[in-house]
Amino acid sequence: MTHADDLRAWAKGSYNLEAATELLIRAFGGRFAAKGNPWIHTSATPAGPHQVQAWIDFEAIPEQAGMLSGGERRFLLLAASLAENVQVVLGDVVPGLDRGNLALVLAAIAHAGGSHEHSDIRTDPDGSMIIAGGYLDSLYPWPKENL
Repeated sequence: MTHADDLRAWAKGSYNLEAATELLIRAFGGRFAAKGNPWIHTSATPAGPHQVQAWIDFEAIPEQAGMLSGGERRFLLLAASLAENVQVVLGDVVPGLDRGNLALVLAAIAHAGGSHEHSDIRTDPDGSMIIAGGYLDSLYPWPKENL
């Protein structure tokens, strides 16, 4: 497993954590999800010293991201706000995003909202509800070029 796989495995099960983690993995060439960042941690699991679990301390991002450019800092604060109780004003952070990062943020919000697991429920002309079966696609899927 790669480091990114370890982070995804750690976040699995919480749409908010999955979305925020995916933002760090996909944006800026993945450098904010890389080992060596003060908010990225690895620790030996109880299963043995050769198995490493990676995790992200999203609450540390506001304090640790001060040395970055304004755009990078705003993006990281937005990711942290999806995962933890980090306050951001969308009107302050969204206007500074380039198109690629804005697409990632839209996909992250759709994922955090669970749109990839919304049921396909429709209404008949008579007003009755029909469950069409299965799930709808994500409201805004993750861009393919940023895997």
